[in-house]
Amino acid sequence: MLLLLSTAINAQQNYPQRPIRLIVPFAPGGASDFTARIISQALSEELKQSIVIDNKGGAAGNIGMEAAARAAPDGYTLFFGNIGTMAINPSVFGATLKIKPEYDFIAISKVVDIPSVLVINPGIQSSTVSEFIHYAKTQKRELNFGSSGSGSLNSLEMISLIKETGINMTEVPYKSGAGQSMTNLIGGQLDVMFVTLPSAIGYIKSNKIRALAVTSSNRLEQLPTVPTLVEQGYPSRVSSSWQGIFAPRETPTEIINKLFSALNKIMAQKSVQEKLSSGGVIAATSPSPEAFSAYLKAESTRWGKVVREINVELP
Repeated sequence: MLLLLSTAINAQQNYPQRPIRLIVPFAPGGASDFTARIISQALSEELKQSIVIDNKGGAAGNIGMEAAARAAPDGYTLFFGNIGTMAINPSVFGATLKIKPEYDFIAISKVVDIPSVLVINPGIQSSTVSEFIHYAKTQKRELNFGSSGSGSLNSLEMISLIKETGINMTEVPYKSGAGQSMTNLIGGQLDVMFVTLPSAIGYIKSNKIRALAVTSSNRLEQLPTVPTLVEQGYPSRVSSSWQGIFAPRETPTEIINKLFSALNKIMAQKSVQEKLSSGGVIAATSPSPEAFSAYLKAESTRWGKVVREINVELP
């Protein structure tokens, strides 16, 4: 027994001794994958061990989340969770979700915030949110909006705004992510949508779509001329598709603390911040694992209330 205990303690102190798998619950090419690859490279250098990205997409991120939660709690499988998988899906999927994020994972640290942008197709003559609301209310046809699926953050952001302003719009969900919806927005098949900044920034800067507002609390360095929703009279419309690192429940505290320290060190590096910023991603770490756990709980409560209020149906 003493030998086993000594071996376990030694393994924790010398962690990591082999490659670490980081499960990303979405397909390659999206905002989560973009962010995870930048962070994993820096974390690999800091820990002096390989970080292997494992993209396990499907079911709004639930497939990857379940695989991560069921992994051995030894620090060699980590989960790249976001607001959707960790804070929104539990309320959307309810009892059908086999994982309870706040119970089945240990929150290590938030790593980034990814603001959303409210964008419209260039054929609509509006340059502010109020102008667009007026446009929507005076059209004979009912407008539509794109989303990455019922129950996704961008869908909830749009439906909440619709309810607050009293306009009518039809949701057009896309299971393939932002790529096809952005193509249709540019082509005029869609009127408006909230979308994460990395998916839209190139189209905004090339004037293929028009940005009306960002969901951050302050204007973004990448889009300094685009006002926030707060500036335009919507003080509660602050949100982001935050991303964070999680470990399976019962992962040893010593390993959690080592990962937390390593993450905070690399996220403070200017080179990492610049790489993330180039894609519209903002570095943002937690003060402690406990603070990140409390943040997750608050976000779950916030978005759970929204899901109930608008009666979201399963994607």
